[in-house]
Amino acid sequence: MKRIILSVISLVVINTSLLAQNIKKEAPKGFDVVNPSLAKGKLNYIKYKSKTVGTTRRALVYTPPGYNKNTKYPVLYLLHGIGGDENEWLNGGTPQVILDNLYAEGKIEPMIVVMPNGRAMKDDSSQGNIMAPDKVQAFATFEKDLLDDLIPYIEKKYPVLTDREHRAIAGLSMGGGQSLNFGLGNLDMFAYVGGFSSAPNTKLPEELVPNPTEAKEKLKLLWISCGTSDGLITYSKRTHDYLFKNDVPHIYYLEPGGHDFKVWKNGLYMFSQFLFKPVDPSTFNKYTVLGTKPETNMRNAEYPQILPDNRVVFKLQAPEAQRVQIDLGKKYDMVKDTEGFWNVTTDVVNPGFNYYSLIIDGVAVADPASETFYGMSRMASGIEIPHKDQDMYALNNVPHGDLRIKKYFSRGTNSWREMYIYTPPGYDTSTEKYPVLYLLHGGGEDQRGWATQGKTNLILDNLIAEGKASSMVIAMIDGNVGGGGISGFGENSLKAFENELKRGAIPFIESNYRVKTDAKSRALAGLSMGGLQTLYAGIKNTDMFAYLGVFSSGWWANNTELSDPQYEFMKTNVSTINTNLKEFWISMGGEEDIAHDNCEIMVKKFDEMGIHYKYSEYPGGHAWPVWRHDIFMFSQLLFK
Repeated sequence: MKRIILSVISLVVINTSLLAQNIKKEAPKGFDVVNPSLAKGKLNYIKYKSKTVGTTRRALVYTPPGYNKNTKYPVLYLLHGIGGDENEWLNGGTPQVILDNLYAEGKIEPMIVVMPNGRAMKDDSSQGNIMAPDKVQAFATFEKDLLDDLIPYIEKKYPVLTDREHRAIAGLSMGGGQSLNFGLGNLDMFAYVGGFSSAPNTKLPEELVPNPTEAKEKLKLLWISCGTSDGLITYSKRTHDYLFKNDVPHIYYLEPGGHDFKVWKNGLYMFSQFLFKPVDPSTFNKYTVLGTKPETNMRNAEYPQILPDNRVVFKLQAPEAQRVQIDLGKKYDMVKDTEGFWNVTTDVVNPGFNYYSLIIDGVAVADPASETFYGMSRMASGIEIPHKDQDMYALNNVPHGDLRIKKYFSRGTNSWREMYIYTPPGYDTSTEKYPVLYLLHGGGEDQRGWATQGKTNLILDNLIAEGKASSMVIAMIDGNVGGGGISGFGENSLKAFENELKRGAIPFIESNYRVKTDAKSRALAGLSMGGLQTLYAGIKNTDMFAYLGVFSSGWWANNTELSDPQYEFMKTNVSTINTNLKEFWISMGGEEDIAHDNCEIMVKKFDEMGIHYKYSEYPGGHAWPVWRHDIFMFSQLLFK
């Protein structure tokens, strides 16, 4: 017996208090309007010699109210977009007004703001074809001009602090891409980095942050913001997704709007309040106006939305309803606004796939805004919450197998039945025969579960492409025989399933698909009820299956005596079971898994009997994120 306990980095507990920062989640009305009674900063143009370009270049410099040459200040380098120059922020964003108002309210630290021309070439005008190759290249060349020419000039001519902790860089659009590229590429120079609606010049995340550990150690703040109607939002999202996966603290700020100064002014208003002062990374995921739409939303459905801390915002129009709730494991009462929309924001939701339902005046129904899934013995809505292990089931550019839905007449049940079948990449063009995994769902689900909720096809596609799993056929069987649901756990239903497996499912696969038919080329696995079916049918038929996988399941806890028939057969056939089974893999979703106690009792009995098995735990409870991980791990053990 071998036990494998998988270590997982625990999530940071979220600090819900925003009082320490005293920063609102968006700019208030009038934040960009001149207040004649306030002290004003000053704007001045400078000229500096650029060895990089071989000419003298211009920049606009803002000094704060009360600027004193005997005081040393931190510096923010603020970059423009592809069609602008050193005047774009001034003309479109009035940064001096925004900053003056923030100073007056005591919300930002005194700082110098440098607005350069980010087009590092001799003719750096924004006139003409702004997409000309030499002009586009000049935005990349500006990195050298910034580091070697502009920053040294500013630090010579102005009383500024010259350590990285007092230097920030941010920009809009093309300048947002520059800020991410230059800031993250020079962590010894910048501790604060911000990208507002970053453009396609933004490097791939793996290039931006090749060393997440270093980024976590050196960055004081990484800010990524975008309007949700901006066509360039994919560049911000891909960066956020990578940072999320690699646990790099950052703010991912989404708001209504497109690619315009409404969004960028709000970005400056928010970003500047974090600069050059202590910040609490545990509050970062509280800053956003809108959430992201999960992949499970129906096309064009704006809600539900997932906030960065995995709370979910629901909004539903039902003006005639008297009471509306969301049932997401916990029930939440929704509140109706004056326009007839019901609204609620949930607590933090577990990552991965989650079932949910609407309850409208006491009737549980599926949400028309989300995809539906067969679970809980009925059609229910599902929501996919970002998970750090989601790469295992990502839709990647690799060869893909097929999912086939087949009806077959079963001699086991004397009825027509349906199964989902995964055939690996290359199946149709090959002449070889493949091994088969028979894969079983849980109670209240059916043959669709492993394909739709489990994403089994994508998991296997990726593993096969990486050479980590053998090419195999997977038969996803409907385990609901003799009643299904909870009744599927009973002795009669287990016997009926074994009969269906041997007389219906296996004969259909072996008669209609190019598969191997020996025991070492067959595997049986299942979750919850399917795990119990695997135990029942698999242990008694090790002459048919060389691999068994039991996920979040176990013999009932009250069957603890070795004289019980479930254990008696094993006790008298220990040698045969151990000899025939190449892998007997048992897994749990941690102690929070509702099957954990049953399984603990069962494996202790296995130890007493001398049954060989491997045991694994992966935190997450009795839920699909755990079972996706189970099939990811178990499939790599098969047919080797």
